[in-house]
Amino acid sequence: MFNIVLYEPEIPYNTGNIGRTCVATGSVLHLIEPLGFHISDKAVKRAGLDYWPRLEKHVYVNFQDFLEKNKDAKIYYATTKAHQVYSDVHFHDGDFIMFGPESRGIPEEILVDHEDTCIRIPMAENERSLNLCNSVAIVLYEALRQNDFLSLEKNGELHTLSWKK
Repeated sequence: MFNIVLYEPEIPYNTGNIGRTCVATGSVLHLIEPLGFHISDKAVKRAGLDYWPRLEKHVYVNFQDFLEKNKDAKIYYATTKAHQVYSDVHFHDGDFIMFGPESRGIPEEILVDHEDTCIRIPMAENERSLNLCNSVAIVLYEALRQNDFLSLEKNGELHTLSWKK
């Protein structure tokens, strides 16, 4: 199981979509306040569809509260400013992957203290960033792939027909 951490997320649709991804992957969502919306916001639940009630989520009043409640956590910090690419690190079951708010990313005051666990997704030169939902999915699925997708279903089945074998 992986832990996705959203530091001060601003857009309810992104958080709802990320919550849905967490449910589908057996991951836990951690939200660090302040949030740019109310957790009960219809937009969050609409984006999360019927997945939202099954989401394991934890909310923290600030970054310090998050750190105190997750003392031994191995945290990777996703930022466009990192030296190493997300696929260059080896993720382990139980790791935390933090993403910053849509408009500004994780504060540099946090990043400078964790340079060795900062990771980035390669992009074209001079581009600012990817959508938060896409970034979470890219890094989370790499972590899952590295761990043989943990306990996720690996064989798909058709709804009404059968695959020819």
